[in-house]
Amino acid sequence: MAYDREVDLLVVGTGAGALVAALRAARAGAEVLVVEKGALWGGTSATSGGGIWIPGSHLAAQAGHPDDLDEAFGYIRRLTAPNVTDEQIRSYVDHAHRMLEWVEREADVHYAALPYPDYYPETEGSREGYRTHLMPGEVDARTMDRAAFDTMQRASPAASLWGRINWKLAETHMVLFRPKGWMKVIVKVMAGYWLDIPQRLRSPRDRRLTLGTALLAQLRKALDRTGAEVWLESPLLGLIEEKGRVAGATVRHGGRELRIGARRGVILAAGGFERNAAMRAAHLPGARQPQASGSQINNEGDALIAAQKLGAAVRNLDSAWWAPVFRIPGEDRGRLSTVERALPHSIIVNQAGRRYANEALSYHRFGEAMMAKSAPGAATDPSWLLFDGRYRARYPAGPVIPGFPDWMLSAAVRKVLVKAPTIETLAAKMKVDPAELRATVDRFNAMVAQGRDEDFGRGDAAYDRLYGDPRVAPNPTLGSLAKAPFYAIPIHLGDIGTNGGLVTDGTGRVLSEGGGAIPGLYAVGNLAASVMGYSYPGAGATLGPAMTFGWLAAADAVRANEPG
Repeated sequence: MAYDREVDLLVVGTGAGALVAALRAARAGAEVLVVEKGALWGGTSATSGGGIWIPGSHLAAQAGHPDDLDEAFGYIRRLTAPNVTDEQIRSYVDHAHRMLEWVEREADVHYAALPYPDYYPETEGSREGYRTHLMPGEVDARTMDRAAFDTMQRASPAASLWGRINWKLAETHMVLFRPKGWMKVIVKVMAGYWLDIPQRLRSPRDRRLTLGTALLAQLRKALDRTGAEVWLESPLLGLIEEKGRVAGATVRHGGRELRIGARRGVILAAGGFERNAAMRAAHLPGARQPQASGSQINNEGDALIAAQKLGAAVRNLDSAWWAPVFRIPGEDRGRLSTVERALPHSIIVNQAGRRYANEALSYHRFGEAMMAKSAPGAATDPSWLLFDGRYRARYPAGPVIPGFPDWMLSAAVRKVLVKAPTIETLAAKMKVDPAELRATVDRFNAMVAQGRDEDFGRGDAAYDRLYGDPRVAPNPTLGSLAKAPFYAIPIHLGDIGTNGGLVTDGTGRVLSEGGGAIPGLYAVGNLAASVMGYSYPGAGATLGPAMTFGWLAAADAVRANEPG
């Protein structure tokens, strides 16, 4: 067949999994083309915290916490659905730590293993830390190609101050709990931003990259050094099959439909379908709203649909990385709620004014609770995050920032924030039964006085206490709601991406409905059905598999198609 362009490997998408795949293939000498649907590259990965969940890493061992790969395998196996194979789980567990070492070496990415507990502490094989890895440092955007920086996906508003100033995790902790020296930290961060005069004259964007943007910056710099091309505004239109294998794809680029030949294969890494309203209605009927997703706006399932047309098998299309989110008028995505729910002097109630879950659960597990506990007359979408005057003065509630009076909040935030001098008047504004809400608050306050949440065990698990206030004892997540004024802000059922999709094997090869691999076709990241099934074992269990299977898919494509 005639092609407008031929390369060795075509990668669709520009998130972390895509760039790791492209980098590994390019390092092996393959000619690589990466295509991105949107005008910005980086995918949802760039808007994330950049964490990766890696069992058995050398970094954990160096920190004095060596991991057991068999225990990690057992932990995932117990959490996942039977339709996830042992082979796929074992491949991830055995290769994730090798991928991490390779990325450190080849892309100058520097992670640290953290004392960050797994999300299911009650499940055998879980650990109280050192499987989640985060980049503790930062990347100066001046080390990047300027055009690459200018077209990079922006950090999530939930992971930056005012949607502009980037934070590191340690800095967030300092500002949140204000230990000795916290003011120096915030002054340094603010000064670094405002004193970058050349950038302030060009753009409000921060050239100090942290979290997901730091990871993507390092991967992109390494990829650019190989000479691989990245095309923006180049959506996938369809896959090309030739003599029983996927031999390329049709892509729109520069206003033209181009046939791109891929001698060694096509790796699909274009994200899930969470932004496709019709697909959400078909597969996620309990969570229909694309705008409640925290992911970037171009994830509409194009690559999933293209692969299904070739007979690709799918799995768990009713699944997502669930999350409670704040929805602010005028914003195109939900703001993920992580820290707020575990802080003292707050609770979450349904539309009947009653608590229904441990607020300090991981965001995926709390999102699952929002679905499971919703009932007629006691709906949970939206729920209400309720907090008192002490919380307002000390802690953030999504876009509601402590230290700034209510009148300084944006008009959009003031539109959704409810405030009242008493619980009863707050309930009336929330359209909740005042007696029910008063009873809920009174019971919670009584349990706070005893130091234990007898209803839902908030603060019992190590993960719960991770985001609690260490200054509060005996339970860092518990504090009464007693100081006026009282506040409430809606909290919605959202997600950070779908995680059901194409069925793949242990190297990322897409499997057909008949069970065999489709030659030349690979899928990684949220486009592929997650190796974790319906579960979310720990922080970074999205990016960790995306990068690992991207790494494995590229190696398989290069090896499997080498002449001779």
